Amino acid sequence: MFSRVWSIALQGIDATLVEVETQMEGGLLHFTIVGLAGASVREAKDRVTAAMKNAGLIFPRRSVTINLAPADLRKEGSAYDLALAVGLLASSGQINCDNLDDYVFIGELSLDGRIRPVRGVLPSSLAVRNMGDKKLVVPVDNQDEAAVAEGVAVYPMATLRDVVDFLNGVDQVEPYAVDIDEIFQEHRHYEIDFREVKGQQRTKRALEIAAAGNHNVLMIGPPGSGKTMLARRLPTILPDPTLEEALEATQIHSIAGTLPPESALMATRPFRSPHHTISDAGLIGGGTIPVPGEVSLAHRGVLFLDELPEFRKNTLEVLRQPLEDGEVIIARVAATTRFPARFLLVAAMNPTPGRYRGSELVEGSVNANQLNAYKARISGPLLDRIDLHVSVPAVKPEELSLKEEGEPSADVRERVNKARQRQLARFKEVSIFSNGEMSTKHLRTLAKITEESEQALRQAIERLGLSARAHMRSLKVARTIADLDGREQVNEVDVLEAVSFRELDREEFL
Repeated sequence: MFSRVWSIALQGIDATLVEVETQMEGGLLHFTIVGLAGASVREAKDRVTAAMKNAGLIFPRRSVTINLAPADLRKEGSAYDLALAVGLLASSGQINCDNLDDYVFIGELSLDGRIRPVRGVLPSSLAVRNMGDKKLVVPVDNQDEAAVAEGVAVYPMATLRDVVDFLNGVDQVEPYAVDIDEIFQEHRHYEIDFREVKGQQRTKRALEIAAAGNHNVLMIGPPGSGKTMLARRLPTILPDPTLEEALEATQIHSIAGTLPPESALMATRPFRSPHHTISDAGLIGGGTIPVPGEVSLAHRGVLFLDELPEFRKNTLEVLRQPLEDGEVIIARVAATTRFPARFLLVAAMNPTPGRYRGSELVEGSVNANQLNAYKARISGPLLDRIDLHVSVPAVKPEELSLKEEGEPSADVRERVNKARQRQLARFKEVSIFSNGEMSTKHLRTLAKITEESEQALRQAIERLGLSARAHMRSLKVARTIADLDGREQVNEVDVLEAVSFRELDREEFL
């Protein structure tokens, strides 16, 4: 007897409908799965066999062939278990096949018949929603994540027996739904705040500009000056994430298995801080079965690289494509996988590689050759993509002892939101969303800088010995400073402040 059920295959965050065809014939017991199935899918026959028996169902002792179509698409993971079991039950006449074509099944089976949660439920649910005429059966532990994709009928199931009773009409189950606005608001808060940072007014200003214009930033300061503390609080002043941005981030974390179990939606902007020993694949993504790397896990949030010169140079070089294109493309023989990677890069480094006692450099612990080699670890092409360089001095004891708190993140974020709204209005005719994305062409037409300000910029670059690349970067930053102040015209003060944040371009730092 022949049956057909549906499941989902994931390539990156792209989901494809998979047809699970089951052909059952007389003869000796034989169980074959074809259709470019990976090892974890081939192992499913043992899980399915035990699950059916322990759920009180009859495992057919016949010749069974299961085909996963399209046959040229690689199938990996345990999420096909439930569809395979339903196909066997349909072919053996144990469930009603009349409306089987209306459902898509995803879930891993345990040996006792329970349905375990799986990764990638949200992208699968979004794909089913786009199909329009399908309903989704998922593990009960994935119900909130699946229901976040509004518009799809989600049926959560705890056991294989529950699925059989539901399909046979024994149990009536209503589609599961969540209040996505309530979830979004409930989890839309941060445990940390900018008000907790003592002093460092100039660095706070630089991070506010970075948040407002989506500018990558490099902080240079001795150990203990607060670079990491500041970086961790940057997401709290970024523009409020939209629901669309939250769904994009959630899809990636769902595939990677890093979605918090108590949260079905990434309602706050992610913050990722990989160690400097990370591999290329760990940072950019990859593997035999491609998985998202840190740059994709930071999508719509912040990627913080502490001790930037300590990262391997080739590892830093792989950042260039996602910084430029906003996505990672991993090419394999079988398929090409795409992961979005539109993040704000924040990096930190010590001024020198010498030893420090507290925040003070130990005299004689570094020579000129060591200093030059240390700074040469940061390549020019990577530095080209960083708009703001800011010194972070050690905090003075009197600042640390102040009882009054700084400005809260909510107040800063309000200014940032207003600046971003001005940029969105300005760029409505072009395919960019922030000042940091402007090209040279956009700068000429959209920066709106006065002739006096342009002349002041040229003079500052010449006087301070800044590189040619600093001109465009400074102009972008000046545009953002004007937006924060609510002005359409970039004036001389904006330009001079922007130039002051180009410390690594100055001759004494090269």
